[in-house]
Amino acid sequence: GQGVEATVEGRRVRVGAPDWMAALNVDVPADIRERGEQLQQQGRTVLYVAIGERVAAVIGVSDPIESDAAEAVQALSALGIRIVMLTGDNAGTARQVAATVGIEEFHARLSPEDKHDFVRRAHDRGERVAMAGDGINDAPALAAADVGIAMGTGADVAIESAAITLQRRDLRGI
Repeated sequence: GQGVEATVEGRRVRVGAPDWMAALNVDVPADIRERGEQLQQQGRTVLYVAIGERVAAVIGVSDPIESDAAEAVQALSALGIRIVMLTGDNAGTARQVAATVGIEEFHARLSPEDKHDFVRRAHDRGERVAMAGDGINDAPALAAADVGIAMGTGADVAIESAAITLQRRDLRGI
């Protein structure tokens, strides 16, 4: 969940999260670090590209917010359901998405294990949990939830881990 590494034309190339690069002691030039911070403030997830032991580029990625997400959150909240967003994205991106769709509680920078542990702790408190997700990183939490809900357009492992698969990417189906 931190990044990928390959050998390209005899040189080690890594693409991944800033924390991973820091843990590997990869040098990040100041101008690239500043651009990464700007991208995070814009709600983007930042990935560094390192060639050898030095970062050569920064990439800012973002997933589009589903057009029906705010409506789905509002409808579920009206039923008295507590909505919590669990994401591997940075806090800035998570905050922006949560605000856009009307989610008050979110947890950012979570690994697949962190998401699973969140579900397990909720169970330990006697809560019932429905988990919706579409990625490989959601599979452990989908499997641990009372009801796992996968998006039919998501990763195969997410679909296999969930009890329910929505055929369309319409969150109102939840």
